[in-house]
Amino acid sequence: MSTINYDLTKIKALVFDVDGVLSSEMIPLHPSGEPMRMVNTKDGYALQLAVKQGLCVAIISGGKTDAVRIRYQGLGSKDIYLGSSLKIKDYNDLKAKYNFSDEEILYMGDDIPDLEVMRNCGLPCCPKDAVPEVKDLSLYISNKDGGHGCARDVVEQVLKAQGTWMADEAFGW
Repeated sequence: MSTINYDLTKIKALVFDVDGVLSSEMIPLHPSGEPMRMVNTKDGYALQLAVKQGLCVAIISGGKTDAVRIRYQGLGSKDIYLGSSLKIKDYNDLKAKYNFSDEEILYMGDDIPDLEVMRNCGLPCCPKDAVPEVKDLSLYISNKDGGHGCARDVVEQVLKAQGTWMADEAFGW
């Protein structure tokens, strides 16, 4: 596994796109037309642990599915931006809400709508199967595809660097 070349002790917020990052780029459609997503349980474990360890875990997605909100609220995320047509606006809202600097934010995206945020955040990351434009901008490219543990990869590295990966809170949900 490769490691992130960044001072991870600075990170206070972990921000993720959903489609292509927290779920794979393939989305089955329900007969009603609603997109359905598969999520990775190891990503989920890492995200809820990051929240318990005091990090802000946020979602910024163009999608609008209630299932996404329910999933990530259930893992402890208080900042979920759905239907985000310009992700940079929601990124700036999150920054202002908590008075974060760009250097304190890791953002993981995979496609063109993520580029503007990735140009601004301190630590732009992407899954292995991101589009070339996103890979070119990323300081870290996970060895995992979207929906297959790329979020776990970056969260685990941040928590290990901050000394909170195997803390007492790690052993329960």
